[in-house]
Amino acid sequence: MAHTTRLLFVAGAARAGSYNKRLARLGAEIANANGIHSAFADLGDYPMPIYDGDLEAAEGPPENARKLKALFEVHHGIFIISPEYNASIPPLLKNALDWVSRIRDRDEPPLAVYKTRVFAIGSASPGMYGGSRGLTVLRQTLEIGTGALVLPDQFSVSRADKAFAENGHLSDKKSMELYKSTIEKLARAALIMRGEFARS
Repeated sequence: MAHTTRLLFVAGAARAGSYNKRLARLGAEIANANGIHSAFADLGDYPMPIYDGDLEAAEGPPENARKLKALFEVHHGIFIISPEYNASIPPLLKNALDWVSRIRDRDEPPLAVYKTRVFAIGSASPGMYGGSRGLTVLRQTLEIGTGALVLPDQFSVSRADKAFAENGHLSDKKSMELYKSTIEKLARAALIMRGEFARS
């Protein structure tokens, strides 16, 4: 699937040994190996203060929020891989999504960076549910909160502490194929959306 669609894989956890970070890096590797230009983003590289309306009014959005939005803008599909925190998503991820949602440049419509891209979501957890309960919250945040288009397919890795092989791939071949298939669906959907906006 060689084309110019660009995908961004975002890890919703900053922990160095995060399984979700490993899964996001693997996603970018799989995409690039299959001719889909992709990159990996670590939210730990974009530290931001907790969203505060008074802070925004006084100083505007933090520079790292602008940098993250700019990174979103140069990619057509965004795959967010997030751990589950108490059946929800990490404050790190929610805060980043909130700050990015507040930035409007060049008289653009509200939430344009979300509404003009396709998103996919995934998770990894040592537990038996693979972090899937947190994905319900992430989907709601993206679809209802920002108006984003999110693929109905989502990808979860349970027993993540035993799921990765020494080469960084998933040990289970069916899981690898499912992950690859979800990535390809994201790339196709992003390509279709690009075409729709080009015609509009």
